[in-house]
Amino acid sequence: MLDLGPAFIKVGQVLSTRPDIVPPIYVEEFATLQDEVPEDVGGDPMTVVEEELGNDPAVDLETLERVAGGSLAFVYTVEFDAGDERERIALKVRRPGLVSVIERDLRVIRGLVPLLSTFADERQRYSLRNLADDFEEIILEELDFEREASVMAEIGDNFVDNDRIVIPETYDDRCSERLIAMEFVEGRKITEDDALEAAGTDSTEIATLIARTYLQMGLVDGVFHADPHPGNLAVSDDGQLIIYDYGMSQRLTRQEQDEIVDLYRTLVQRDVDGLLNSLIALEVLEPDVDRVAIRRVLELVIENLEGESDVTWRLILTELLSMLHDFPFRIPPNVMLLMRVGTVGEGVCRSLDPEFDFISVTQTFLVEHGFIENELESLLGEVKTDVRRSAPVLAGLPARADAVMGQLERGELVVRTDPVESPSAGDPGVGYAVITAGLLVATGVFTFHAQPYEFVSLVAAALSFLQYVRVRRAATTR
Repeated sequence: MLDLGPAFIKVGQVLSTRPDIVPPIYVEEFATLQDEVPEDVGGDPMTVVEEELGNDPAVDLETLERVAGGSLAFVYTVEFDAGDERERIALKVRRPGLVSVIERDLRVIRGLVPLLSTFADERQRYSLRNLADDFEEIILEELDFEREASVMAEIGDNFVDNDRIVIPETYDDRCSERLIAMEFVEGRKITEDDALEAAGTDSTEIATLIARTYLQMGLVDGVFHADPHPGNLAVSDDGQLIIYDYGMSQRLTRQEQDEIVDLYRTLVQRDVDGLLNSLIALEVLEPDVDRVAIRRVLELVIENLEGESDVTWRLILTELLSMLHDFPFRIPPNVMLLMRVGTVGEGVCRSLDPEFDFISVTQTFLVEHGFIENELESLLGEVKTDVRRSAPVLAGLPARADAVMGQLERGELVVRTDPVESPSAGDPGVGYAVITAGLLVATGVFTFHAQPYEFVSLVAAALSFLQYVRVRRAATTR
C-alpha cells in the first residue's frame, strides 16, 4: 500500500477500524500502517511554502528545517519575526498536486467497490456500499487545512483553562487550505524512555490524563482529535500533555453527542435494550433489524464480557462486532473515528501502564459529569420515582383504611372464599393484620418524601394494630 500512494495508505488506515468489512487479522495488520512516504512523492512541499509565504517578510525561509512527514503533508519549523522577538514556528504543508492524485485514486476505489461486492456476502455488501462515501468524506476533510486550523483553535479554546493540556495556537492570518502556521511546541514522545520521569509525572497519571482528555473532547465538547497514536502525543518538561496533528478530527452535532453518550452509558451499565437502541440511533444497525435476534446476540456479548477478568475497550468492540457479523451493519464515519480514538488511545494508555483500566476511568468520568448516576443515587432515584408515582394513592390511604375498618366493624365488608378448613379455624383479625403491614410498608416509603406523611401512616398503622389486638381478644373470650 505504501507503493500505491497516499490515498491507499489512508484506505489501509480506515480499514484498520472497519471490522465489518475485513477479518480481524487484517485489521491488526492495517493498524500498523504508518504515514511513511518519501518526501518527493506528489511533488516538492517547498513549492507550497514559497508560494504561500515567500513574500512574507516576517518568515525567514532560509531557516526552514524539516521535522516530520506523512502521507498527506510535511511539518517544518522556521524562524518568525513576532515584532518584539524572533521565534520558531511550525508549518504543516500539504503535498503539492495531492488533490488531483486523491481524486484519481477515489475514482479507482469507487470502481473497485462494485467488483468487490460481487465476491462479498450480503452483510459485507451493505458495508461496502457505504465505504467509498465514508472514505471520501474523511480524506477530503483531512485535506482541508483551513478546517484543521479551525478545529485546533476550537479544541484549544475548550482546554484554555486546563494547564495540563497544550494545544498549539495557530497564526490564522498565515493559514490557508494548503498550509497551517502554528506555535512550535517542543516535547518528548510519551513512550520515549525516561520522558515521563524527566517531566515529573508517572505512567498512570499521564494515561489517566489522556483518557479523560479524549472523553471530554468526545462526550462534553463535541469536537475531538481522532488520531491519538504515540507520534501525536508528547509530554513537556513541566509534565503537560501536548497533542499534535488535527487532520483526523471530527465535530459532532448535539444529537450525535447524546447518542454517543447513550452508547457509553449502556455499555457501562450493561443495558441490552439501551445498547440496541443506541446502535440503531447511530445508524450502525438498520431500524428494521430483527430486534429479538439482535437482543439475544447482545445478551450473549454481555455474558461473554462478564466472564472476562480483564475487560478492555478493544475487547468490547471485538466481541460486539464479531457477534454482529451475521447481520447487516455498517460503521458511520463519526462512529469509526470514535472507535479509533478508543482503541488507539487505550492502546497508548496500556503501553504506558499495563494495568490501566480504561473502562473504570470512563465510568468515573460519566458519573462525575452527570451522564450516569452512581449505584446509590440510581437506587434512590428509582425509589423517589416510585414514591412520586404512588403519591396520589398513598395520600388517600389513611382515609381509605379508616373507611375499610368502619365497614369491618359494622359487618358491611364481606370477603367470600371457598373454605379449605372449618370456619372455626379462621382468624377474625387477619384483615387488620394485612392493613397494619401495608401501612408499615407505606411508612417506610414515605420517609423519602419531603413532607412528613410517614407520621400519618405510622399513626394509622398503630390504630390498625390496636384494632387487631382488640378483635383477637374478643375472639379468644368467646
